[in-house]
Amino acid sequence: MSARRVLAVLAASELCGMAPWFSASAVAPALSRVWRLDTAGGAWLTISVQLGFVVGALGSALLTLADRWSARRLVAGSAWLAGLATLGVAFAPGPGAGIALRMLTGAALAGVYPPGMKIVAGWYREGRGLAIGVLVGALTLGSALPHLVRWAVPPEYWRPVLVIAAAAAFVGGLLVLLVPHDGPFAAPAPRFTWRAAPRVLADRAMSLANLGYLGHMWELYAMWTWLAAFVAASELARTGDPTAGGGGGRTPALVTFTVVGSGALGCWLGGKLADRWGRTLITSVAMTLSGTCALASGMAFGQPLVMLVPLLLVWGVTVIADSAQFSAAVSELAPRELVGTALTLQTSLGFLLTCLTIYLLPWVAARMGWRWSMTLLALGPAGGVWAMLALRRRPEAAALAGGRG
Repeated sequence: MSARRVLAVLAASELCGMAPWFSASAVAPALSRVWRLDTAGGAWLTISVQLGFVVGALGSALLTLADRWSARRLVAGSAWLAGLATLGVAFAPGPGAGIALRMLTGAALAGVYPPGMKIVAGWYREGRGLAIGVLVGALTLGSALPHLVRWAVPPEYWRPVLVIAAAAAFVGGLLVLLVPHDGPFAAPAPRFTWRAAPRVLADRAMSLANLGYLGHMWELYAMWTWLAAFVAASELARTGDPTAGGGGGRTPALVTFTVVGSGALGCWLGGKLADRWGRTLITSVAMTLSGTCALASGMAFGQPLVMLVPLLLVWGVTVIADSAQFSAAVSELAPRELVGTALTLQTSLGFLLTCLTIYLLPWVAARMGWRWSMTLLALGPAGGVWAMLALRRRPEAAALAGGRG
């Protein structure tokens, strides 16, 4: 099987395998009514997935599972487990069981996302940024998929959203098994050592790449998680009509799917440009643009959708355009035998940070309104730009993007 065909199969696998991520968030209003959750309880539907992912990713990184086990089998088994947990949420008797199953979903998805990137790194040496960008673009579409299903079905039918996401995860687990092996550039499995993760964290260049990633993650998942609430509040402010959001959230759901899904274009474009002009430059430009959109969101709040949505689309493209390039950078900076561990450790730190911003954003909105709450997210890109420009000045930057930095 050619590298290009492997990438197509992996992209389809990640698109399906990551569908459970926002499945509960897409039906959060319905679950909040059924389980009598307040705003903080609704936030935990997403935060629990992030925390589960962190626990799963840290465990995988410390045990170097992505480097010692078959990455393909790890992705397949993890996708199936995520599907089963999502089915469990659909029929959970209450919030305790539901949130526990969402944590299990996140832990399982830690075995889908980072190992998937490791497989791509094993098949691509040249053009790695674009290849990982394609994979993250597929992941972005998969994450957005439940919002499309939410829009397509009547508000009272929320269980099909979860069931379809679970079915997609089962399909994703089957697809990855079509890949024949972990790639011609994959290193032999290393012997287990507890020193692997500290070795990665102690590297100055990788630390700067990880700091850039943390700045990116400060913004990304909070924006994705609360975008539907932001759009609904904007429509309410514009019309004064509580049903202006589309009765059950169908209009915000469609806008959210469109905006989040548009990030697939950003991933492809970011990968193509980063391979040509350098990872540190493109990530810095992307974060500058997305941070500017965060600052401008308050000015577009309450405006007609024809004015609000174009800004959100630019934000949707730029907020994720840099994501794959942080992963590509770490895969190029890390010791070859620890690429899977380095990627898993990077994502675990990033998703741990998202728990804070996902919880913080509605807390801020409750006190000052949704209009200016999103501006808080611009802090992350500002710090991320500093880290990537610092990395650009270091000699290790010569290892990035074929010497382009």
